[in-house]
Formats: sequence, C-alpha cells, structure tokens
Amino acid sequence: MLFIDDSFAMAKDKEIASATERRIHEAALRIFSRTGRTDLTISELATEAGLARGTVYHYVQPAEALFESVAAHLSAEMYRRVKKSLATTEEASNPTNRLAMGIRLYIRRAHEEPLWGQFVYSFGFRAEALQKLWRNYTIEDLLAGVQAGQFQCKPERLHSTMSFIAGVVSGAIYLVTNGHDTWRNAGAESVEFILQAMGVPAPTACDLANRELPPLLPDD
Repeated sequence: MLFIDDSFAMAKDKEIASATERRIHEAALRIFSRTGRTDLTISELATEAGLARGTVYHYVQPAEALFESVAAHLSAEMYRRVKKSLATTEEASNPTNRLAMGIRLYIRRAHEEPLWGQFVYSFGFRAEALQKLWRNYTIEDLLAGVQAGQFQCKPERLHSTMSFIAGVVSGAIYLVTNGHDTWRNAGAESVEFILQAMGVPAPTACDLANRELPPLLPDD
C-alpha cells in the first residue's frame, strides 16, 4: 500500500540545534559529496570542519551514523521548503502545477548549491532517508492528480511512476551539477518529459515547464 510517511512529512527531523552541529553537518556533506563514500573518520571530519577532534566526538557518536543523519536532515528540510514555497503560489491547489514546479525547484537548487545536487544524485537511490525525498514529495501530487483525472496513471503503477520521476530528476540534477546543461533547460525538459509520459497534453506540459518559478523559501 502507498502512503506518506507522516513522521517525515510533518515532524521536524532530528534537531540540529547549535552552530557547531550545523558546521559539522555541512563539513560531512562536503566529504560525502566529494568522495562518494558514506563513511568518514572523526579526524577527517574535524579537519574539514576546522574543529578539535574532541568537539566533533562530543557531537558525533558514532561516526557511522552521521551519513543517515545528514541524509535525513537534507530530505526533510527540502520537503518542507518545497511545500512552503509552493503554498505561496496561486496554483498551489493544482497537483499538476505543484509537481511541475517542485521538479524545477529541485533542479534549480542543484544549480545554486552544487554540493547539495551532487549528494542527491550520488546517494538518492542508495540511502533510505533520501529515498523518502522522492517518495513523500511525489506521492501526494501523483495521488491527487490521478483522482482529479489529470494523470493517466494506474494506481498499481504508482511505485514505478515515482521511480521514473526520481530517475529523470536525478539525471537532470547530474547534468546541471556537472555543467552539462542549464537548470532552466534541464528543468523544462524534465517537466515536459514527465508530464507527457503521464498523459498531460504537450501544450500544457510545455506551458507548465516554462512558467515563472517561485523562490525556494528558507526552512524555519
């Protein structure tokens, strides 16, 4: 059965309360993105963060759990920011419009924050916490779009449809992060491809792929 993980969608991810914790998480994100590894040592994390080993050890126990912590925070933070940003638009009630804008927000962020993009495309299908980034965001709009008759997607194929969307978006993030395409072009082409695959008429898909995009609001 398909469902939205309420603990992810509604509750705050594990609180990163202090500036030191944020600094450690940011350093870990850089290491994970740069190396493609999901493990690190206290020593290399301390060096990257510019902190004493004892300070890092105080906040990170065990080091092996830090990857999932960073991934969970990153996923929940992006989910909240997209929801908050789309709520400011006049078309927030339309699932097709929300899906199109959400896809482009992901891809634009990869342009603005290459390390974020690199982390997402490197680990998006490997880490359970990051898989929720695709699953919880897309399932809401997919279900609403199917119920409204906007998407021609059989309920029993929703899982494969979510994987298809995640694959297209991840590929676009890879192209943008590595300088092979612009976020505008990659975002527009991804939206058109995905929406047309789900039965949205080509002119409508093209229009939604090129509309003005709202800013990605900060996470409070």
